[in-house]
Amino acid sequence: MWLRVKPWVTGAIILSTVALCLYLIFPLQSKIKLGLDLQGGVRVLLQLNTSPEVPKITPQVQSQVELVLQNRINGLGVAEPSIAPVGADRIQVELPAVKNPDEAVRTLKDVAKLDFKIVPPAVEERALRDKKYADDPNGAYKDSGPVVYSGADLKGAQPAYDQANNPKIDFQTKNAAKFGKLTQDNLGKLLGIYLDKKFVSAATIQGVITSDGEITGHFSEEEVVRISNELNAGALPVAVTVIENDTVGPILGKIDLEKSMYASMLGLGLVLVFMLAVYRLPGFLADAALIVYVLALLGLLAAVHATLTLPGIAGFVLSIGMAVDANVLIFERLKEELWSGKTLRASVQIGFKRAFTAVFDSHVTTIVGAGILFMLGTGTVKGFAYTLFWGTAFSLVTAVFVTRYFMDLVVDNDLVKNPKAYGV
Repeated sequence: MWLRVKPWVTGAIILSTVALCLYLIFPLQSKIKLGLDLQGGVRVLLQLNTSPEVPKITPQVQSQVELVLQNRINGLGVAEPSIAPVGADRIQVELPAVKNPDEAVRTLKDVAKLDFKIVPPAVEERALRDKKYADDPNGAYKDSGPVVYSGADLKGAQPAYDQANNPKIDFQTKNAAKFGKLTQDNLGKLLGIYLDKKFVSAATIQGVITSDGEITGHFSEEEVVRISNELNAGALPVAVTVIENDTVGPILGKIDLEKSMYASMLGLGLVLVFMLAVYRLPGFLADAALIVYVLALLGLLAAVHATLTLPGIAGFVLSIGMAVDANVLIFERLKEELWSGKTLRASVQIGFKRAFTAVFDSHVTTIVGAGILFMLGTGTVKGFAYTLFWGTAFSLVTAVFVTRYFMDLVVDNDLVKNPKAYGV
């Protein structure tokens, strides 16, 4: 009785799995996200640099940089960005479908440290006249007085326009008493504003300012938005250097997606035809199992909302080859048993049993390798390892259980008895 029930139970599990995967997959575009190499965007690898103030990059410093970068990216309005530490002193940032890659990279790497200093008139005149002097930390910044206020004391900053419709930055202070005393003690003096130790502007303190102020200068609209965003996000605790900058345009990403999908479908189609031509009925049943495998893997990617990249597609196609390789081993064993004169039922049982060890060992070694790649790899290597890992695991299940189930249905019910149909 148990032997009769088992095929129905197995069949119900397979049908339920297929139905669940179809439900998870469609609509496919809203379930599986595309990586930067398929939809376009920017991938930046940042090196965190030490300084006299921060002589060592600790995990806390790395986490603080991640938080500041996250706040800045939120200001850019980028959907689903990715920020991940790489090693002990690097951070990788992925910005999909970003409109202005250069501006995005500049926003990421700028320290955005705002300083207020009392500026001598001669320094202001030279800074306004000589841009190199204004941008040199050993120039205008050094020649001015000590820092009397910093961006860390700001409550918020917003882009705005002055009466002449020129872009400016409005800001609010956290400590009204502190800023009020500063302005009261320096009435009539020039209060200079420095961003990343570069001279921005200077204005005469004409009255006591307790809460609100403004930063004026020769800004564009994009600059005031970017600077306001950086000030609101906070300054980076250390300077960062861009050591890798990969930009993929949306048109190129679309072309890559179309070509990779075409190659995947062509490869899958050729595999299906090969199995059918060489192994005949078992090949046809293996093709059916392979379709179940493809649906199961796509269902998993949709369920976890995985990000699909070009290396991920490569891992997917490679795992298809692993699934076919398992079926080849099994069917060759089946043919050997039939050639030796055994019955069809005995040949199926012995063929699957003797091929199982080789199939299991080859799949497990690939799964272990893919797992190590995923744990130790970074970036697109993880995408390749992820699809290869689960694809190989699913191919083992479909080759050993799903294909066996289909074979048992045919053999147990005496649907096809001719050995030629099995490639003999």
